[in-house]
Amino acid sequence: MISTARVPADKPVRIAFSLDNASDETPPEDAIPLVFPELDQQLQPLPPCHDSPESMQVFRQHCQIAEEYNEVKKEIALLEERKKELIAKLDQAEKEKGDAAQLAREFEVLMEENRALKLAQSQCVEQLEKLRIQYQKRQGSS
Repeated sequence: MISTARVPADKPVRIAFSLDNASDETPPEDAIPLVFPELDQQLQPLPPCHDSPESMQVFRQHCQIAEEYNEVKKEIALLEERKKELIAKLDQAEKEKGDAAQLAREFEVLMEENRALKLAQSQCVEQLEKLRIQYQKRQGSS
């Protein structure tokens, strides 16, 4: 029979087992093929009773679930990072869209001002031409 002991929560738990059913030997307790240091203490697979095939099967399943859990956690972390990147890109695109809209409004204002100035210029040119004609008529009549 295997004795069990509590391990402090701050120390990683290392568990060894053999997936090979052909071996009848009990693996030594200091063998360390599987390690789950990133798992919370309450999620760590408990050592199996090596005399019980059912206990070994449950332990194998628990180890497999722990590995899958780690993979899912990694994938979630990657997806969260990607989400942050996409949010940053979206914020940048919205800022650029806002900047473009502001520039478009400024462009319209400037175009209207340009039209008004061209109209004023043409009116001034017409008025100047009329004044020249009047001046020439005065010069010719004197």
